[in-house]
Amino acid sequence: MHPRADTAADVSRFTPTERWIHRTTAALMGLCVLTAACLYVPQLAELVGRRALVVTLHQWSGLALPVPVLAGLASRAFRADLGRLNRFGPHDRTWLRAALHRDRRHASRPAAKFNAGQKIYASWIAGATLVMLATGLMMWFTHLTPLLWRTSATFVHDWLALTIGIVLAGHIGMALADPEARRGMRTGRVTKEWADHQHPLWRQ
Repeated sequence: MHPRADTAADVSRFTPTERWIHRTTAALMGLCVLTAACLYVPQLAELVGRRALVVTLHQWSGLALPVPVLAGLASRAFRADLGRLNRFGPHDRTWLRAALHRDRRHASRPAAKFNAGQKIYASWIAGATLVMLATGLMMWFTHLTPLLWRTSATFVHDWLALTIGIVLAGHIGMALADPEARRGMRTGRVTKEWADHQHPLWRQ
């Protein structure tokens, strides 16, 4: 087991507010996924029972999912990171080409505070969450939309939920493979060596 680097050599990566947003959003998303699984997998439905309670938890956790992000807009650091996630530069195209060609050399994958993969994931999950929210509301308030809309919403909601589950599993798998990245989200700090190695274009 390697000794932990002196905290004096660490750099700040995320503020307490940003970490709260991530944890709260992750908890709500996890509750959505777990309750969805209990609603759609017969074996889990029989094991858990109390379908009405599961439905209620699923609906309200889904409705609350955007709240942490909206509340976090009061944070200047969070708004700055949203801006970074929303901007693609030439180095991001280089990173994506290397990823597509399975080039794992760090020199061929330049990244600022967030790499191109993280930017694509953040954009996709944000868009998917909004679509899930819209289709879920159509399914919840059945009197507001025509039958054809509700049928289409159910189809999109179900298949997008499966896709989100797969993407989230990949996200968690990549996090498990990088202990220092997890430490950055847990404590807000990372070692300078990791930052220079994984995100050489990031200027703290």
